[in-house]
Amino acid sequence: MTERTATAIINLDIEGPTISRHLYGHFAEHLGHCIYGGFYVGEDSPIPNEGGIRLDVVEALRALDIPNLRWPGGCFADEYHWKDGIGPKEGRPRMVNTHWGNVEENNHFGTHEFLALCELLGAEPYISGNVGSGTVQEMSEWVEYLTRDGDSPMVRLRRENGREEPWRVRFWGLGNETWGCGGNMRAEYYADLARQYATYCRDHGDNKLYRIASGAADGDYAWTETLMKQISCFGCEATPKNFFQGLSFHYYTLAGPWDAKGSATDFDVEDYYRTMVAARRVDRLIAGHSAVMDCYDPGKRVGLVLDEWGTWWDVEPGTNPGFLYQQNTLRDALVASTHFDVFHRHADRLVMANIAQTVNVLQAMVLTEGERLVKTPTYHVFEMNKRHQDATSLAVHLRTAGTRRPVGDRELETLSASASVRDGELLVSLTNLDAAEAAEVTLDLRGGGVEEPTARLLTADRLQAHNTGDDPEAVAARAFDGVARTAEGGLRLTLPPHSFVTVAARLR
Repeated sequence: MTERTATAIINLDIEGPTISRHLYGHFAEHLGHCIYGGFYVGEDSPIPNEGGIRLDVVEALRALDIPNLRWPGGCFADEYHWKDGIGPKEGRPRMVNTHWGNVEENNHFGTHEFLALCELLGAEPYISGNVGSGTVQEMSEWVEYLTRDGDSPMVRLRRENGREEPWRVRFWGLGNETWGCGGNMRAEYYADLARQYATYCRDHGDNKLYRIASGAADGDYAWTETLMKQISCFGCEATPKNFFQGLSFHYYTLAGPWDAKGSATDFDVEDYYRTMVAARRVDRLIAGHSAVMDCYDPGKRVGLVLDEWGTWWDVEPGTNPGFLYQQNTLRDALVASTHFDVFHRHADRLVMANIAQTVNVLQAMVLTEGERLVKTPTYHVFEMNKRHQDATSLAVHLRTAGTRRPVGDRELETLSASASVRDGELLVSLTNLDAAEAAEVTLDLRGGGVEEPTARLLTADRLQAHNTGDDPEAVAARAFDGVARTAEGGLRLTLPPHSFVTVAARLR
């Protein structure tokens, strides 16, 4: 049997870019039971709530130091008209959610409820505006309603609805997936709209907007270039025009074709490895979009935003196919852990990422069923990694032996790692994607030393393991005592098969 070993060389005294906390962002769409029954149960619910907002969900997410929350979509954003979701609930007009299940939306969860949720979470709001079926005036007035002080028509309307002081709302999406559900636009047409909408989404007072243009799907680098041409010129060093400050793209991890994504829980080892190859592709995509942006913005003033990512499986049998409810296994957790390693490596350009989605939809943090709440395996990856938020990245140079395996016509590197320092504490994240074999890893720490380390482990006996209301801790983080010091002052540990480990230690 091939020995699976690796040395991770980490220079403690050579600092990289800061890992923005916003790379650990989240996404909540009016889709299935993400909002209703997930975040929001109504004030009359027997489930403990504040203003209808479910408090056990808030408590679980606050433990992740959730930095931002994107809302109201997704595809739903481009059929959402914000004035339908303000004022007394009994007077709010209803609509049909044509994208997700063709169900009626009563608009009881609207702007004020979302901002109250963000305040409870301690998270910054990220609002995705309606470009697909809305107007420039509509989005401009939404910005004014939320962020303007003093006196104006929208300020008076906000005060009539019970909010005296403006909110601080920096992040605004100029549409969503405008190449698809957000209008089926051409890149050139949307690029003009992005300039127009950005012009009328104004800064009010000291609330400076971070406008995020609706970018590409997957590897559509031509879409990214078309947008970058609107703000700068190829190869020049001029400061980009200030129409938008961020540019998004979306990438979902699938093991099979779009029309046969496979089961979230019933899969074999070949499906697992195909999933991990697809997950690893995000590295190439971020690098590709970054390379295009570098040609027009070498100073990296415009941020790349991956505001939808995660696994996408066939819905659970017996559920509404338009609600996108899926279980969440150890496989999903390892997709998340490897994504974060990639995000950390690209922290100079990637400034935000939002997993899809937070509650009850796709790769969720928590699943709810009535009064019960279950933390998914992916939740534990976010919790174990949270000290990377706003930390200084450290490059990890991997020397590996026997850790690559063929997957179809591709090859998969089964070890992934990243590291950072925050407040004098080192955090190293390590993932072993091999389904059957352990891997021995030496952390070669140079340019400094560390105090006694502590470690945590996330794994299970099966790749298909997942948490339920009856077994909520089947996949959960546990203390790991397998870290030893080396004679050279480094650390050595053996990663179990299909596992995620974090090692923390104070610098000395």
